[in-house]
Amino acid sequence: MTDHRLRKIVIVGGGTAGWMTAAALGRFLKDGRTQVTLVESEEIGTIGVGESTIPQINIFNRMLGLDENEFVRRTMATFKLAIDFVDWKQIGHRYYHPFGPYGLDMEGVSFHAYWLRLQAMGEAADLTEYSLQALASAQSKFMRANGQRNSPLGTLSHAYHIDAALYARMLRDYAEARAVRRQEGRIVEVHQRAEDGFVEAVTLESGQRVEGDLFIDCSGFRGLLIEQTLKTGFEDWSHWLLNDRAVAVPCELGGSRQPVTRATARPAGWQWRIPLQHRLGNGYAFSSAHISEDEATADLLANLDGAPLRDPFILRFTAGRRKKSWNKNVVAIGLSAGFMEPLESQSIHLIQVGIARLLAMFPDRRFLSPDIDRYNRTMQFEYETIRDFLILHFHATRRNDTPYWDYLREMPIPDYLAEKIAVFQSYGRVFRENEELFTDTSWFAVMVGQGLEPRGHDPMADVMPDDELRAGMDNIHAVIAKAADVMPDHMRFIADNCAAI
Repeated sequence: MTDHRLRKIVIVGGGTAGWMTAAALGRFLKDGRTQVTLVESEEIGTIGVGESTIPQINIFNRMLGLDENEFVRRTMATFKLAIDFVDWKQIGHRYYHPFGPYGLDMEGVSFHAYWLRLQAMGEAADLTEYSLQALASAQSKFMRANGQRNSPLGTLSHAYHIDAALYARMLRDYAEARAVRRQEGRIVEVHQRAEDGFVEAVTLESGQRVEGDLFIDCSGFRGLLIEQTLKTGFEDWSHWLLNDRAVAVPCELGGSRQPVTRATARPAGWQWRIPLQHRLGNGYAFSSAHISEDEATADLLANLDGAPLRDPFILRFTAGRRKKSWNKNVVAIGLSAGFMEPLESQSIHLIQVGIARLLAMFPDRRFLSPDIDRYNRTMQFEYETIRDFLILHFHATRRNDTPYWDYLREMPIPDYLAEKIAVFQSYGRVFRENEELFTDTSWFAVMVGQGLEPRGHDPMADVMPDDELRAGMDNIHAVIAKAADVMPDHMRFIADNCAAI
């Protein structure tokens, strides 16, 4: 029988995308029959601003067998329970998007429906007070899930704020310990097979030729293989996601270090604030059609909690995705596959899901099209559903103070998002479609937080008598408040368990 197994895999580019991919391949290709080579140039560098994550990163780290305390120490990490949205609905308003459910479903009816009913009665507490992650975030509390049954402390879900460059360094050590070979050098030429256009090798500035069967493009926005070589095409979403620039700068520690990423809406975009153990990460994602780079930089520097640690730097991008994430024998992962912007911290997740689906659809040298087509279909769904969730934040707003927000509030939106909003505005219902990233809790948190108001609540919630409803909701409220009260301070937890400094 013919042996079609891959013999050589070449990863083009390092950074978070490249070394996450290398670590995963090193973990699973253990028989020594497939050589994995990562080609990167220290001259090119990496983006290095993706420091905020979502809980799915725990799946990836567990898959590699990483110890959480070591991971936190080596990446100078802090913990993250939610995203703190400031001034999005309107100036002066704040809400949390937590990494966990509100309350609990009662008698098979969603908690959301009961909260909306109690709110209509004028008796509901703020939504934050029914989420342990949101309440703990507001109080700067943190602990890991303790496995306790029938307690919200038993199932706490968390993510991290990390130094992305340090995470890449950790993963490089992991990958190289598992026979992944790093090749230093700048690629100056890409070679394709004449008969089918498949990539067969890259040539480095030194003249060295690196051959492969499968090439994974982690070269960033430029998409050296997927776009510059294979001309895959790009689907532009900038008419929905206006931000096409970001200015970023780290600064000294100052202010609170709650376990949240803070996202503050600005006149022409939004500012992020990410607390690490050794510094704060800051940036302003903005639309260059509505503010200049110099003005955005000045606005960012005027709103820091500490002195800058380096000069600000500008990232330029176009929101959208490649028309195919996998083309011929090239798979694009990370920024080479697409980018929308850092809101909701989904960039590292898209790297992770690209890797996971590549492992699930791992090819041999025949590169059969049904499997490639399925990969592209699932990645398209992933990107589009995340895109629509991001658009929701900008579109569902009452801000009318600048042309930027006026455009976003009034613009036509994708059909998928329009249907989600319409269903919510009927009876406050939200549904998670298939395996989309963001749950019904996430959609509910943002829809309520951004000021969408349903005309009513799910009629199934009316079956419960008023007194029983009040008692049940009061009990949930009290249990969550008590759970938050026993949690330790966020930075005290780090000091006691996983401090790097």
